[in-house]
Amino acid sequence: MKVIKRDGRAVDFDRNKIEIAIEKANNEVRPKERATKDEIKAIINYVMELDRKRILVEDIQDIIEEQLMDMKHFELAKKYMIYRYTRALVRKANSTDQSILGLIKNQGKDLLDGKTNNVSVIASTQRDLIAGEVSKDLTKRILLPEKISTAHEDGVLFFHDSDYFLQPIFNCCLINIRDMLDNGTTMNGIMIETPKSFQVACNVTTQIIASVASAQYGGQSVDVSYLGKYLRKSYEKFLVEIKEEVGKDIKKEFAEKIARRRLKNELASGIQTIQYQINTLMTTKGQAPFVTLYLHIQDDEYKKENAMIIKEIFNQRIQGIKNEDGEYVATDFPKLIYVLDENNNLSGGEFDYLTKLAIDCAKKRKYPDFISAKIMKKNYQSNVYSPMGCRSFLPSWKDKDGNYKFEGRFNQGVVTINLPQIAIVADGSEEKFWQELDERMKLCYDALMCRHYALLGTTSDVSPIHWRYGAVARLKAGEKIDELLKGGYSTLSLGYTGLNEVTQALKNTSIETPEGHEFAIKVVKKMKELVDSWRKETGIGFVLFATPESCLNDRFIKIDKDIYGSIKGITDKENYTNSFHSPDDELDIKQKIKLEAEFQNLTLGGAISYIDISKCDNLEEMIKYIYDNIQYVEFKN
Repeated sequence: MKVIKRDGRAVDFDRNKIEIAIEKANNEVRPKERATKDEIKAIINYVMELDRKRILVEDIQDIIEEQLMDMKHFELAKKYMIYRYTRALVRKANSTDQSILGLIKNQGKDLLDGKTNNVSVIASTQRDLIAGEVSKDLTKRILLPEKISTAHEDGVLFFHDSDYFLQPIFNCCLINIRDMLDNGTTMNGIMIETPKSFQVACNVTTQIIASVASAQYGGQSVDVSYLGKYLRKSYEKFLVEIKEEVGKDIKKEFAEKIARRRLKNELASGIQTIQYQINTLMTTKGQAPFVTLYLHIQDDEYKKENAMIIKEIFNQRIQGIKNEDGEYVATDFPKLIYVLDENNNLSGGEFDYLTKLAIDCAKKRKYPDFISAKIMKKNYQSNVYSPMGCRSFLPSWKDKDGNYKFEGRFNQGVVTINLPQIAIVADGSEEKFWQELDERMKLCYDALMCRHYALLGTTSDVSPIHWRYGAVARLKAGEKIDELLKGGYSTLSLGYTGLNEVTQALKNTSIETPEGHEFAIKVVKKMKELVDSWRKETGIGFVLFATPESCLNDRFIKIDKDIYGSIKGITDKENYTNSFHSPDDELDIKQKIKLEAEFQNLTLGGAISYIDISKCDNLEEMIKYIYDNIQYVEFKN
């Protein structure tokens, strides 16, 4: 018999532990009230004769109390209850000690959850992680309803934000960099005026990124197309300076030639500033900002300048940054997202040369990711815009004047549902699966509303860079952010994972087969239907999100394996399959794209598909196929 501990671990049944616990209670009562050795043995035998493969430790304790009462040992039963209650208090009071001490000794690597921008041995990072452990402890014991905390511990769902839930801060955002550059901003009480040159604009942008990242968790995205205006400002400034230096009689062609040469140097220096500062300016959390640069050549007056900026970004990323030994290495940040549009989809467009450079960059340095404007326009009311960070998408939203707005919006938080566990509990019954899915979705809704309620009442003074100085809004000092939490301006994301294991459990087939694919689509449509109903009923921006975290899949499968054992095709491996992804590495890439595209189109709160770049014989042809068939792809080296 396996005993399921409170932390989800399964351990062998140990009769000695029952005997020790009752004897401790025995010592607290009068001799005539004590249980005899035979009575204790009878209680233990009663538990064993239940012949259950798995039993919760709380159930064993309930049985002990009931048996003591049946034996008329009322005083002893009371003492046992007190002993049990005292032990629970000790567990709760001491819940962070081991994790914090392990972290200090560099034994808490699991606390990083796979974050590439954290180094756990660094003091500043440890300080943030220690604060996160304290927040998680208080969140579990006090701040969250017990049913949510229990669901999180039991692997029913994952409450992503517990390590920051103690503070009124949010997840990820699209920084309104255009507003902050064009209208100025303030950091640490110092006014920063509109830049007069590209170099200064790049420097200010990285300062904004570091400041924003320090006051939230999750990722930030910046649309670099807003820097094109400042590259032109530098060019115009150089022309004026050249005429002042040489004289007004200088030939126009000669002046422009010198200005272009100076601009080339300024462009390289500005992009180098962004690249170096993002990788060296640590946030207050002791890590590099989790920032994404969004690269989209839009048909506007600055498209020439923006093409120059994107080209320089790719060239510098391909070259890399020198490490401490002076060797050029690849960097994880900033992440790059490149948009494929009509002007660069390798069909003879004006900027096809940039796409070829992007392909070269992806082969050598992993990034950029690719977004198809063609497919995204179908999903988002003809709009194309950046995700928050590199995964989470906002739904299209209009302001009171009827204009679409994306920059300055954000995500309040994420909760992910463990789909494979529902399929396991259903035990082959589709009817039970749908019933259980409904119940657990209600639990996820309650958990997400906890995130919403925790942010309500937050004032702009909590993070001036976000709420007062333009990253998100221009609120007054002391003004509440509540209106930005409602009406769909910001989002609450319901994540899901392990869809392939659901089809294995209920259909005995994978997600790649027609039957498995049809059922998986049905599951996603059901979740989308429920999430849409939440948004309609509350006016809050609920969205469905395809959670891509391998560390979370590790956690879910470990819990489920401990509780339900090794189940063929479900828990008999290292982790569950990400979101809706195909687990078959041998599947033809175009088949994989076709298969996963339908899920992306249903999961508009964020979704991504991965392609093994080493299996692509002709990357240019693959890029064309991506443009025509799927919204968002990342190449894996």
